[in-house]
Amino acid sequence: MADDDLWETHAAWWIDGFTDGADPEYEEQILPLAAEELVGAARVLDIGCGDGQVSRLAIKLGAEVVVGIDPTWNQVCVANERGGGASFARSTAGALPFPDAAFDAVVACLVFEHIRDVDDAIAEVARVLSPGGRFCFFLNHPLLQTPNSGWIDDQVLDPPEQYWRIGPYLIEDETIEEVEKGVFIPFIHRPLSRYVNALADNGLLLERMVEPAPPPGFLAKATEYAEACTIPRLLYLRTRKAD
Repeated sequence: MADDDLWETHAAWWIDGFTDGADPEYEEQILPLAAEELVGAARVLDIGCGDGQVSRLAIKLGAEVVVGIDPTWNQVCVANERGGGASFARSTAGALPFPDAAFDAVVACLVFEHIRDVDDAIAEVARVLSPGGRFCFFLNHPLLQTPNSGWIDDQVLDPPEQYWRIGPYLIEDETIEEVEKGVFIPFIHRPLSRYVNALADNGLLLERMVEPAPPPGFLAKATEYAEACTIPRLLYLRTRKAD
């Protein structure tokens, strides 16, 4: 099954599990940080908008024009139904249907780890941003998302230890992960340098980097992470297009 078909098939997993207050990481961490970073933006593009929750947030912050794009029809349909003042359309990130310098802010929230044509997508972000515009870039932390990473319960040690095993971080790799029973989603692991260098090559220069600890609401639901609360699950980068 192609990646787009997987997203169409499992769109409800995202819509039901990560929007409208369902996910504590979004509510306690991602949306507040997005609100902080999007203040003052007048023309906002939300790449991989899903059901449109970040787009609706941008409208609430006072943006005059907000457009959300997603390659998944099911997501776009729900986003249009939920409205909120933004416009929504179906599009891939690697071929954006907008003129040069159309936006003063672009946001992508937990999207690029699913995009195969990352270089085209980052080049398109730079193209549609006006000079001085900002790119608000949220990722599942590449260190945490390295293939074959995960909890190790080491009973050989005395005393036994639990720790997070890091897989082959420097190797780019594409996997299909079963994120819950019967739900399969494509993930592409890239080291952080891969993203930062592609951004810089397109004149998107790093201004801010945030690696927050998992928020209390997430730790309350996933008690196994309590011992690793100093390991970030989220990475945020703010870049600015060179004038």
